[in-house]
Amino acid sequence: MPISAARRIAFDVLQRVEAEGAYASDVLHAELGPNVKPADAGLATELTMGVLRWRRLVDFLLERQLKKAVERLDLPVAIALRMGIYQLRFLGKIPARAAVNESVELVKRARKVSAAALVNAVLRRAAGEANVPAEKLLAPDLPPAERLGILHSHASWMVERWLARLGQARTIALLEANNRAPRLSCALHDAEHRGDIIAELERGGLRVEPGRLLNAAIAVSGGSPARTEAFRAGKVSIQDEASQAIPLLLGVRPGDRVLDLCAAPGGKTPALVRAAGGNGLIVAADRHAHRVRAMRAQFERLGLPGAHLMELDGAGALPFRIEFDRILVDAPCSGTGTLARHPEIRWRLHPEQFSEFHELQSRMLQAALAQLAPGGRLVYSTCSLEPEENEDVVADILRQNRGGIRLVPPGELAQTLAPYLAPGVAAPELFDDAGQFRTFPGDHLTDGFFAAAFERI
Repeated sequence: MPISAARRIAFDVLQRVEAEGAYASDVLHAELGPNVKPADAGLATELTMGVLRWRRLVDFLLERQLKKAVERLDLPVAIALRMGIYQLRFLGKIPARAAVNESVELVKRARKVSAAALVNAVLRRAAGEANVPAEKLLAPDLPPAERLGILHSHASWMVERWLARLGQARTIALLEANNRAPRLSCALHDAEHRGDIIAELERGGLRVEPGRLLNAAIAVSGGSPARTEAFRAGKVSIQDEASQAIPLLLGVRPGDRVLDLCAAPGGKTPALVRAAGGNGLIVAADRHAHRVRAMRAQFERLGLPGAHLMELDGAGALPFRIEFDRILVDAPCSGTGTLARHPEIRWRLHPEQFSEFHELQSRMLQAALAQLAPGGRLVYSTCSLEPEENEDVVADILRQNRGGIRLVPPGELAQTLAPYLAPGVAAPELFDDAGQFRTFPGDHLTDGFFAAAFERI
């Protein structure tokens, strides 16, 4: 029996994600070239992301039939089983026969022929309870974090943290948001030709809606913007709306000297370049050479001259002899605000890493502040929901720099952002009392972002 292109692609991507630590979105982007039919691209994406989002529940259902842990299986066998049961449980339009048979063929293709009978038997048994609510299959005495962790497919320690901080209702809303395919948002790079760009995307078969937060953002569905001429010509970029908002908080002015310290993959830098204009100075840095190369390719697609790209470790003393008027530190973080977009993070992250990220973020922020000009503004941001990486870092920096810096007041930050917001969005609602910008996946249909702005006194 031939294996469909969609299942073959999904299987290969999932193997790379597990074996190499790759990100599914990056590998899918590379695999889903112009020769892949849109229907196959859609199913490959659904299978890949669905298996990653629902892996814990899928493994729970598999282990009912296996009588042992899925992790004890050879990786190709585990992936074929996960793909099969995901189709049986979540993709009702796919015939059970196809889900089972093609999973068996995937195992044979991976040269695990001896496991074909096991895959066939396990999936056929699992098909018999595919319509039984998962809640009915759980032991009645499970602790709340364990129960929610299985039902919503997150690590129990993660659920336990959120329950303690957010409460049950908000935690469940977050878990549900993390298991939905994220809204596919784009940044428009030429606001004056907004109508023409949207028409071009629609001619490419996409459905286009206005952004929910920003007036220069749109949301698309029905295909990939990366396959369109508008994308290739640099008129749009794929970027979450909360991510688009972060560089706007800097309030860059024409002629400003701007440092983007953790710039790769380059999504936030274009807004800084345009705001600073031809007389400004933009330095975009990243510690990894391959990410700097990718950023250069991104800027070439956008036709974006004027940014000085450099390889730089931002965690140590910075090599600049000048001070900057504006600095963006979009710091490396756990990414817990992006679990819908990058579901593999929930299986890789460990709780002890939060303190490691905290230390790194504090070092980067302290190094960047040393380059901030008097009266200048620095925006520190993460795509994390965790206090260790957000407000705790801010509190540490304020203690270490007592008297030298201040947080930009929330009213002032809201005023900076207000001109860019979509109709009906009130800027103050995006900030807490301390002036910190926050988005929450369950509330805003965006990734979960945090940002705080400092000013050199």
